[in-house]
Amino acid sequence: MPDAIIASPESTSAERERRQKLETNKLQKRLRREVGQAIADFSMIEAGDKVMCCLSGGKDSYAMLDILMNLQKSAPVSFELIAVNLDQKQPGFPEEVLPGYLDNLGIEYHIIEKDTYSIVKDKVPEGKTTCGLCSRLRRGILYNFAEEHGVTKIALGHHRDDLLETLFLNMFYGGKLKTMPPVLHSDDGRNTVIRPLAYSREKDIARYAALREYPIIPCNLCGSQENLQRQVIKDMFQGWDKQHPGRLETMFRAICNVEPSHLADPELYDFREGKRLGGKRQAVNTADPVETPDFGRLDVLNI
Repeated sequence: MPDAIIASPESTSAERERRQKLETNKLQKRLRREVGQAIADFSMIEAGDKVMCCLSGGKDSYAMLDILMNLQKSAPVSFELIAVNLDQKQPGFPEEVLPGYLDNLGIEYHIIEKDTYSIVKDKVPEGKTTCGLCSRLRRGILYNFAEEHGVTKIALGHHRDDLLETLFLNMFYGGKLKTMPPVLHSDDGRNTVIRPLAYSREKDIARYAALREYPIIPCNLCGSQENLQRQVIKDMFQGWDKQHPGRLETMFRAICNVEPSHLADPELYDFREGKRLGGKRQAVNTADPVETPDFGRLDVLNI
């Protein structure tokens, strides 16, 4: 009987690297296809746009920037990309991580330093959810920065699961049937928000981020809070995804296929005349241009 062939550590390592590369390429192609489709379906990016990618240090915004940079190389229209991070001065925030990562990418980037952490801790009682105030402060600073720097589109890293979770949060706790739209325009014309990952699944993004080994920065301000309403919804979805594969996909198709005549909003559908109406128009919450916040020390790092 011939001796058994024992694989060497080198061959095992090479095979592992080969499989990892194949999986990375497969995921990148899927995400690229989904992002490209979302951009086309919702006219997110047009010729000459200056797109500001809001980079938080989380997996979603890393993946968004990665895919947009990849698409930029072969896109049928020319557009500009810049990356922007808001350093909110959370204790222990590793402020060297993002500049180091972005330096290696060779993309123009800006780091805005503003201590919103102290404001949130001062205004929000201990044990209460900080996400609402934190996000409002962050939006005001980023939206004003975008206007001052000629940005035409503000790209956020919200994915398909975020859209579905927001839909259920609004139904369960807000009494409204709405979610995060892929594109959102402000009434005053100051800002346009786009969500290129609107068609992408969180689990695909998480796996891609792990394979790409992004230097993830956790949010210790809100991420450490337990029993947040969004986490309850997320846990429910994860259970459904395991027990009923395909349910989340069907749910997402539903928000892309709305029939106003079979709901009960008279501002969306004229039930007397039997015809659709314009309905309510949701706009971006922009900061008052008269009350532009003081950025404090603003470091603009360009390459």
